[in-house]
This record gives sequence, structure tokens and C-alpha cells, in this order.
Amino acid sequence: MAQTSIRSHDIPRMSDVATAAGVSLGTVSNALNHPDRVHPDTLQRIRQVIDDLGFVRNATAQSLAAGSSTVVGFIALNLANTIFLDMSAGAEAVAAKSGYSILLANSGMDVERQSTYLDLFRQLPAAGLLFAPMPHLLSGMEQIRQRGQPIVLLNASPPAANQCAVLANDEHGGYMAARHLLEQGCRRLAFAGYIDSWPPLQQRYLGAVRAVSETAGAVQLELIPTHEVRVEDGVAIGQRILDRKPERRPDGIIAGADLVANGIIGAVMTSSALRFPHDIAIIGYDDNRSSWNALIPLSTMAQPGLEMGRAAAELLIEEMTQADSHVHRQVMLEPHLVVRDSSRRR
Repeated sequence: MAQTSIRSHDIPRMSDVATAAGVSLGTVSNALNHPDRVHPDTLQRIRQVIDDLGFVRNATAQSLAAGSSTVVGFIALNLANTIFLDMSAGAEAVAAKSGYSILLANSGMDVERQSTYLDLFRQLPAAGLLFAPMPHLLSGMEQIRQRGQPIVLLNASPPAANQCAVLANDEHGGYMAARHLLEQGCRRLAFAGYIDSWPPLQQRYLGAVRAVSETAGAVQLELIPTHEVRVEDGVAIGQRILDRKPERRPDGIIAGADLVANGIIGAVMTSSALRFPHDIAIIGYDDNRSSWNALIPLSTMAQPGLEMGRAAAELLIEEMTQADSHVHRQVMLEPHLVVRDSSRRR
């Protein structure tokens, strides 16, 4: 029997099996999927080659070729923020029950990487896509939808009504965060975050504005913009606060994300002049696990990540399997306040 040389580091392909067995690709496909259509002697020869080469059929590739992919893509905004890990875990639990697998990608808040992953899932193609985008950069998404691949957005409003999305009530979350600091006696508040083109943080800021507007007495709310929502953005803000005169420093800070709050705390703690929460109370947003065991446990607005992932996967599977009756809709879930040492004065 003729043999073909396969290098030890190569993965045997179906074409290698066909060449070694001296048959066509179609015959190998029939041997794998419809053995009753193949002559017994030929079938035995193909099976022997499969054993010799160590060929393993790729179930995912088979389903893609048949137009029945069981792969669901998930592009997360930033896995350094564990809210997106929670979302993916919730989605995975729902998807598995319906026979789908989640393929997780991390854009890392990088425009080019997000575009690359959108292209990847378009080319596969995946059965559907869960997408937690950079909110101001949804380009590339419409190409996927034009191919008939459903997309559900997470933590971002859809650009059109004919698309599903799952969001948290960020305006109410910002309101609750500010109310908490006001109840701790803070009167010079600051909101630290990137709000220019980042709708979730815009909503959190507007919620804080509403809380301050409802509070009697002399209450200030300063907006301290950041370039992004990373730890280094918080470090820069913390250093600026240290450089201010005491009367110009905020006594309460609402950070648009926990990563920003962690950076602020790290920078301020380099000085012995200020203490949390006595001099400055601070609250973050997201309930990122990196903050749980910090030197100063961080108060935060916890987003319902698991529930968001579950809801998004349910919407996506419904659209994939019941396209004719599916109704596009947005699901809004509520954050909740978690009080820890960084803001607890009373």
C-alpha cells in the first residue's frame, strides 16, 4: 500500500489520508460520514491509513463545512476586567445546554485587535457572535450581520433597533455611587472616567450629576477626564490630586471603573498625607476581582456579569434557532452597591 510522508510536527489532514489511500477526498468523506457508500475493501484501506497517520476528524470544521456551526464567538472588551469573564461564564453555561461552544477572544480595548477578531468570526463563520465592543467603534459588525450571522451586544447600545443587546443600568449605578458618598458626608465629589465617547461611563457620570442635583447644601461635582479606563489612567489622576492644595482636593471620588480606582489608590498611598476613606472616600465600578484583596478593599458598583452573559446567550440562541419568530429586544439589568473599606466612614 502506498504511503505518503508526513512530517512529525504536521497535523494530518483529510487530503493526506486521500493521497495515502489512493482515493479522492469525496471517498474519504464518505468513509467518515457514510461508510455504507464505500466498497468494503476501500473502506478498510482508508481506515488503516487513518490509523497509520493518526488522523483525527475535526468536528468543528465538519460542521462549518456543512453550514451548521456549533461555535459561538465572544469578543470581550478587556479580560483584565473580570466582569467580562463573568459574562463569558454565564454565556458558556447557557450555550452548552443547547450544544454550542463559546470561543472567547479579548480585544484588550485595542481597535486593530477588535477588527481582527471581527474578521476572524466572519470568516469562520461562527453560528453567532456575542460582542462587548469599544462602544464608539462598531465598524465591521454590519458585515457579519449581512452574512446572516446574528450578533448580540453586551454593555453597549445597538446602532439600530433590529439588533439585540444586554446592558446594565449605568445611569442608576452612577446615581447610587454618588448617593453613597454623599451619605458618608462627602461634599466635594469628583468623577474620574473617560466619557467623551464611552456611553456607559457617560451614563454613570449623568447618574452622579442627578444625585448631586437632588442634594441640599453646598455640594460640588468635578469631572476629571481620563484617556482610557486603565490602572495607569488612575495613577495619573492620583498624582494630580496629590499635587493640589488641600482645599482643592476632592473628599469623595467616583471612579468610572475599578481599574481606574485602583490606580488612584496606588498613587495616593505613596504619600502619608492622605488616608482612605478619612480624607478621601472612593468607590469604583464593576466589582473587578483584582480589587477584592487590595490593601484597601474597594467599594464598588457590581454589575450582574453572569446574568448579562446568560441573557445575551439566550437571545442569541433564540435568534439562531428561531429566526422567523425572533423579536429583537434590549435587556436592562441593575447593578448593586458593594460597600467596603475604601468608602465606609459611617
